[in-house]
Amino acid sequence: MAEIPTLTKRTLQAQVIGPIYAEMVAEIGEEKASAILDAAIRKAAIAEGKHFADRVGGQTSMADFIKLYELWTADGALEMKVLEATDSTFDFDITRCRYAETYKDMGLGKIGHLLSCNRDGTFCQGYDPNITLERKQTIMEGAPCCTFRYRYKTGAAP
Repeated sequence: MAEIPTLTKRTLQAQVIGPIYAEMVAEIGEEKASAILDAAIRKAAIAEGKHFADRVGGQTSMADFIKLYELWTADGALEMKVLEATDSTFDFDITRCRYAETYKDMGLGKIGHLLSCNRDGTFCQGYDPNITLERKQTIMEGAPCCTFRYRYKTGAAP
């Protein structure tokens, strides 16, 4: 079965999550509702990462991880400028994020970082904990670009 483009998947999820989040805010307040949503999305991202790792028999690599970005960029969801892509580094900037645009159009811009951005580094925990993400800014939170700096850490000492 073909994989659903991630932007489509996130849009469908947001159509369900948005009203649930609004109800949670009304019942328990924004801070608690955001914390619950954050925890749930992070757990889902780890599970999704494990799913993708299982698809390659647990034999993950930075090269395979880089190939996964085709899912996240499908249908023009992200415009990215790749700065470096090696066996241990994947650095790029996102210059246009249709995820941010979609959530804003849906009235969910305030929680867009919970729905998408928080998944990015957390996904790695399930996919391959040797891959880490450092990101200093996102479009979702008002920056002109998102800075993605992935590193693959091997057990060997430098």
